[in-house]
Amino acid sequence: MPQLRDSSNQGPGNRTSRSPEYDSFHRIFGIETEYGVSVTGASKPCDPGQVAMTMFAPILSRARSTNTYLENGSRLYLDVGSHPEYATAEARDPATALTQDLAGEEIMRRLALGAQARLRKTHGEHATIHLFKDNVDSAGHAFGCHENYLVRRYVSLPIIKAQLLPFLVTRQLFTGAGRVTEKGFEITQRAAFLDEGVSSSTTRFRPMVNTRDEPHADPDEFRRLHVIIGDSNRSQWATKMKLATTHLVLCVIEDAAKRSVASGFECCALTADPSVSNKAMSTDLSCAQPVMQLENIGAFRNNQKKLGLQSSSSDAKAVTALEIQYLYLDIVSRFVESHHEQIERSLPNTDCTDILCEWKTALDALSAKDFSTLSNRVDWVAKYQLLGKMKERNPELSPAQARQIDMNYHDIVNGSIYPSLVGHGLLKTLVPDEAIEHAVENPPQDTRAALRGGFVHRTLNAGATFSCDWTHLKTTAPTRHEAELIDPFAFTPNSDYRQLIDSL
Repeated sequence: MPQLRDSSNQGPGNRTSRSPEYDSFHRIFGIETEYGVSVTGASKPCDPGQVAMTMFAPILSRARSTNTYLENGSRLYLDVGSHPEYATAEARDPATALTQDLAGEEIMRRLALGAQARLRKTHGEHATIHLFKDNVDSAGHAFGCHENYLVRRYVSLPIIKAQLLPFLVTRQLFTGAGRVTEKGFEITQRAAFLDEGVSSSTTRFRPMVNTRDEPHADPDEFRRLHVIIGDSNRSQWATKMKLATTHLVLCVIEDAAKRSVASGFECCALTADPSVSNKAMSTDLSCAQPVMQLENIGAFRNNQKKLGLQSSSSDAKAVTALEIQYLYLDIVSRFVESHHEQIERSLPNTDCTDILCEWKTALDALSAKDFSTLSNRVDWVAKYQLLGKMKERNPELSPAQARQIDMNYHDIVNGSIYPSLVGHGLLKTLVPDEAIEHAVENPPQDTRAALRGGFVHRTLNAGATFSCDWTHLKTTAPTRHEAELIDPFAFTPNSDYRQLIDSL
């Protein structure tokens, strides 16, 4: 089984020259979303691969590739297994990352509707494309939603495993998308498909956090934390909350690692096989069972007592997911109180006090089994309650029909359930439509995405042949120029970038 590999022991005091953000709590956020594809109503066979290629026909025509970068700074590509994938541009704030993610939904929706119109000319007028923002298709194949966080290099991978992983597993109590299975309903879609906690594996084993070392930044200063455990969310609230709460937890971890002191999260370390706890947590709809197996439960109980937190179970071998979440919330709240100005500066568009309030409200509602408080913001609760009401109206509702409702909720092209819930005020939205429309065409202006997006825009208008990735821009015709963008926080053109743009 793959082991933890850490390519650098760079400590906080080992360099004399650092980027301005290195000693702050500023962070870069990003979300990669793979979409599931299917077609119904076609007059002749049409597999997902054919549908995906039809979707990407305009992209292929423009970029001569199914892997390209857009004018809003994002990456759009066709992943293995015919999954269209959208990776947001770099964002400094969870609210900005959420808007960029919603822009990706809109871009994918437009591509799918265009493909559907073309498909109806060759496969019948009833051919209908379904594009699912979820993580499991009807055949049981899994695909991902990956979060990316820029983290200071001195935070080691063993620290990530011991101190962050328990939070990532248990935060699914309020960020899980929910899933109808043959055995019943589960809180999260990913639990059944994740094999281990933290590793470099991507195919043979699916980890919850992938350690492949691709920082897309100065490797001596930063690592890119690649989180795989999260579900694809339709709820805007859930997307923002999973990014914002993870950021706050990382702030505590970074500060402790920098000062070589305890963060308080050490007692939450899970046992050697965290997938056992992850799967058990996902099936516990009461959220009250002691299913989280810890390395040192005695240390956890002592820390609970020290912080004045109540134990919700007396189990000698395990604790509840809610107990872990309450401990994280308490430590983070104390940290934010003592570092409020610095934390506020790290979140230009998000109120950290509001995040803490929403976090506590969610945990308190789950503790009281008050699902009505969460049904307008937590995906799994919204779906679970909807299925319950439909079952009341139709006691003969079959498991197959329940799965259809589940899939419909995640269909961003022809699904009816999610738009209906939003339209009736039963699901909370945070981003106005005009902001999403703006993000479809425009990158965030306070990261290097602004430079990348400007470069793509100029080269397309000039008809130049170009290539780019997260850190490099290059033209090959009519002239050859290139520029490197190693600092994801930098949005001011350097000399190489200006020369590259001038050449167009």
